[in-house]
Amino acid sequence: MEKIPMTSAGHAALVAELKLRQQEERPRIIAQIAEARAHGDLSENAEYHAAKEQQSLNEGRIAELEDKLSRAEIIDITKLNGTKIKFGATVTLVDEDTAEKKTYQIVGDMEADVKSGRISISSPIARALIGKDIGDTVEVMAPGGARSYEVVAVRFS
Repeated sequence: MEKIPMTSAGHAALVAELKLRQQEERPRIIAQIAEARAHGDLSENAEYHAAKEQQSLNEGRIAELEDKLSRAEIIDITKLNGTKIKFGATVTLVDEDTAEKKTYQIVGDMEADVKSGRISISSPIARALIGKDIGDTVEVMAPGGARSYEVVAVRFS
């Protein structure tokens, strides 16, 4: 089984989602199914079918979360240091064409969120950054074509 790297914050978020789905969503959906059953004929009961679909989706997500958490390799970013880019690093880049600064933290697949500056370890930009150092230039193949970035800062926090 392949380990899944994640930060302790990402792990805590998955544990919280699992707890919510098991302790709040599951009983709520079961109550909806019971109420829909009380309405009679199940073959033409849209509420019943909708609740069963919700139950299926919820149970699928619970199984996925349990699998990911069982294979989690939690990496404590606060114990990392240096200037070489690795998992957990917060990297500041300057686009060599536009001089625009961007800051990203490299995190696990399950906790990635580009809007909040967290990119997946398996994303093209993160793969290009791994092993680089401050001052290095990185070329990334983006959907809009190749982009060049200079690494200006690396921190672990």
